[in-house]
Amino acid sequence: MNKAILLGTTGVAVALAMLGFGFVTGSPQAAKADAAQIAQAASADTKIDRAEVEGIIRDYLLKNPEVLLEAQQALEAKQKEAQQVASLSVIKNAKDQIFNSTFDGVVGNPNGKVTIVEFYDYNCGYCKRAMEDMQALTTADPDLRFVLKEFPILGPDSQKASVVSMAFHLMMPEKYGEFHNALLGGQGRATEAAALKVALSLGADEAALREKMKDPSIAEALSKTYDLANKLAITGTPSYVVGNEVVFGALGQEVLAEKIEAAKAAL
Repeated sequence: MNKAILLGTTGVAVALAMLGFGFVTGSPQAAKADAAQIAQAASADTKIDRAEVEGIIRDYLLKNPEVLLEAQQALEAKQKEAQQVASLSVIKNAKDQIFNSTFDGVVGNPNGKVTIVEFYDYNCGYCKRAMEDMQALTTADPDLRFVLKEFPILGPDSQKASVVSMAFHLMMPEKYGEFHNALLGGQGRATEAAALKVALSLGADEAALREKMKDPSIAEALSKTYDLANKLAITGTPSYVVGNEVVFGALGQEVLAEKIEAAKAAL
């Protein structure tokens, strides 16, 4: 009987711990359901004082705090796996929008066998540093196609600069790489005025460029990019799509090169 009570108490302790952990990690409903089932099964043959059980749980967790860490790690791994599966579906169903949008600039080999897509913001400090990675990768790999996808998320200045950028790309795609490097690599904040200055220095006609900036298809393309990023769980810049994988953050040239080689191997 004592053994049964002990097992029942332990089961309830685990159930309540799961319940508490569910609230911590933002999954209270799932945790409640699991905890209720375990508690019902564990206490079927005995009655346990709630205060006593809570004391047991508290003592156990204080002595074994790594239990919550292990549960957190398991949850994160499960969520990551679920996101990878979801991303695969999005990439499969939105290939053209991701890899072949007419609004995206392309550097490197436009006919390269492997494509890497970067979501970037002209005012993102990490994107500025990651520009060197892009340049090094395209120089080292003549078979690499690097797509630059405007994803202005850092305020109105970024959005206005992107409108100029996209209009310039539609007018003078052959000089877009120069424009991108000059604006992203420039000093100070990227604004509409700064973007216009770069565009004019590369030979754009100001009147024609300003007219192209009014093209409603630019705003529509940006809206689609925001929606696409949301589906891919992209919330920051830079982020990349390489093959069938989404890569978050400025991880450096070496990591991106490994992802590119993996994408090549999968062809």
